[in-house]
Amino acid sequence: MPKREDKRNYQHSGKSKYSRYSRNETVATREVIQRFLIVCEGKETEPNYFRSFRVPKDVIDIRGLGQNTISLVKEALKIMKEDGNYNQVWCVFDRDSFPVKNFNQAIKDAENNDIKVAYSNEAFEIWYLLHFEYRDTAMSRKDYKKALTEKLNKKYEKNSKEMYEILKNKQLQAIKNAEKLLEQHNPPNPVNDNPSTTVHLLVKELNKFVRP
Repeated sequence: MPKREDKRNYQHSGKSKYSRYSRNETVATREVIQRFLIVCEGKETEPNYFRSFRVPKDVIDIRGLGQNTISLVKEALKIMKEDGNYNQVWCVFDRDSFPVKNFNQAIKDAENNDIKVAYSNEAFEIWYLLHFEYRDTAMSRKDYKKALTEKLNKKYEKNSKEMYEILKNKQLQAIKNAEKLLEQHNPPNPVNDNPSTTVHLLVKELNKFVRP
């Protein structure tokens, strides 16, 4: 009968026969299984935030296009056709001042093409504000800037590259607040659900690949 392998030696010696498949390599292998395309309406605010996630560079492809809702979805489809090697494709856009029909239609167009949407009504800044408090009253873009300036104890800079680091310790609370906010809108009607956001859905997906 073959001898039973003593696995304890491999666990503690640091010289396991499986050493070339180290924990870091295993994590890295798991990480590259998923590749994200994140197409953002804004050229700086949203891309700066998502680029700050500590995930391997080959996991995410972030494009800040400066296009509106429906055009953004069309551009995402174009990129997908040119390079179909993506496991998840996301469009990130705001309700902002775009026509009512464009906002809901963009979400519908995206879903019909297996594209996920991280939308915000009225603005992306609702996601930032939810790190500090639950807010279910309608706000304008101007209101968000004022509220964030108060919460940050300094002037809110829209295109700041520091927001992820500033907010990351409060991220779990933001996710809970965003989920609670969506539950208030039943059935959902994104164009009228002010405030609301699904940014947390993308954040939760990216967090699966964040390195310490």
